[in-house]
Amino acid sequence: HGPYQPHEPGYGLYQPGYSPYDDQIPDPKSRTLAIQNAKAYLLKSSTTSGLNLYDHLANMLTKILDEQPTNAVDIIENISKDVKWAHFQKKMDTLRDEHEILPTFEAAEKRKALFLKANGEGDEELEEEIGETPLPNVMETAFYFEQAGIGLSKDESYHIFLALKKLISVQPIQTCRFWGKILGLEMNYIIAEVQYHEGEEEEETEEEAVTEDGGKGVGEVEDEEEEKEKEDEPPKSTYKPPPVIPKEENGTGANKYVYFVCNEPGKPWVKLPPVTPAQIVCARKIKKFFTGRLDAPVVSFPPFPGNEANYLRAQIARISAGTQISPIGFYQFAEEEDEEEEVEGGRDTYEENPDFQPLSVAEMVDSLSAWVHNVQSILKQGRCVWLNPLQKTEEEEENEEEEKSEEPDELPQELQQEIGPPLLTPLSEDEGIQNIPAWTAQPSTNLIPQYAVAVLQSNRWPGAYAFASGKKFDNIYFGWGHKYSPENHAPALPPPVQAEYPSGPEITETRDPTVEEELAFKAAREEALAAAEEEEDEEGAEEDEEEDD
Repeated sequence: HGPYQPHEPGYGLYQPGYSPYDDQIPDPKSRTLAIQNAKAYLLKSSTTSGLNLYDHLANMLTKILDEQPTNAVDIIENISKDVKWAHFQKKMDTLRDEHEILPTFEAAEKRKALFLKANGEGDEELEEEIGETPLPNVMETAFYFEQAGIGLSKDESYHIFLALKKLISVQPIQTCRFWGKILGLEMNYIIAEVQYHEGEEEEETEEEAVTEDGGKGVGEVEDEEEEKEKEDEPPKSTYKPPPVIPKEENGTGANKYVYFVCNEPGKPWVKLPPVTPAQIVCARKIKKFFTGRLDAPVVSFPPFPGNEANYLRAQIARISAGTQISPIGFYQFAEEEDEEEEVEGGRDTYEENPDFQPLSVAEMVDSLSAWVHNVQSILKQGRCVWLNPLQKTEEEEENEEEEKSEEPDELPQELQQEIGPPLLTPLSEDEGIQNIPAWTAQPSTNLIPQYAVAVLQSNRWPGAYAFASGKKFDNIYFGWGHKYSPENHAPALPPPVQAEYPSGPEITETRDPTVEEELAFKAAREEALAAAEEEEDEEGAEEDEEEDD
């Protein structure tokens, strides 16, 4: 090797009596130390592979000496690659090889149940169910969205198709639709929008109500026992929290549809709980990524009332209310509805128009007035139909009559009724985001316009799309579940700190007296006692003189 250069990991560069340009042999101590430093450098492990150069060179030399190839210097690079490859190869048994389980094999095992027919399922039953099945044609919808470059792969779409079929076979579902896919940090959510048969969902709500009533009864008994045990109760607060706005009944408003989710096709479907107005109001103030676990907590400010399953359901309600659209004229209101319903909460139901005549693709792309919203908008209150929280039932009024006799009357503030856009409102009335329109309409292709499909993209909710081709249309969502904001998300600030209680002489703590003040106080007290004793003695002497007289 020769003498070490300054840039090489050797020792002896600055030792006295030794120079790289001298022919003198260094002393044995410095030479031994230089060898140790060089070996330590070769033994340094790589940060990527974990190997070190010393062992690698030793293995290469061993392989060359064992095999003794011709022209070893010409194939030294291939020998180095073979040594590295042998290090990472899995050691197999000489009698029987271990079969390696590939990720694709594991995924196929999970989806194997989707391709199996149920017991007793025959061709005759399938032919009868073709006309009445609620199963949507996911592959046909995926074909139309594929024209615009939107959607999933064909394999995943078909797996979702089979997963929806399995869901329909288990649940009493009347209508079913593939809503979309919301992305998460760990896992994703595949969402199905369904409607139960009449009467099926009511039974579930009745069971929930019974359990809630039962829980309240037990709590009231415990409260009575605690009140009896308490003798000295602390003063009660006069603060009255704002009334809780009840959720909309199942089958109406934001809870019109029921949603099932799963992380992958083949995994079990999980039913999401109904959404409440408080969850929708809070979801508008926060912005959180989904993890893919329904039981994950939602840590945010303001605190979200629920876990990720509730937050997911609230975002689905918001996205559906803003992006579910249909061609104008496809739906119409029923003629039998009363005018009173229109004035109170607006119409919430519609039916298909049998005389619908579809517009051309050019007309549906040129004007947003050719599209309408077919889902009710959500008010600031968190409901689709406004509810006066100050309006009380007869039982609450009877209970409050007794309290009013003891407490002075407090006049509640009158609330203004919120009115949102009615159902089937054209998209042309949607407000834009600064200089960005709410929707972007374009044909799927300009090269073959006679076979193009009208495609709409929501700029308010990135990932929401809709297509229309003749009498066929559909909506879908692929995204993170976040609303577009031109500015960065700024969390709400905490409320201001409460002011300190005003300090006055009544609550101000007295100052401790000094030693001199204590001595002066004792002296004054002794003088006062002595003066009082003298007065008593004088009074006693006067009384004695009077008795003698």
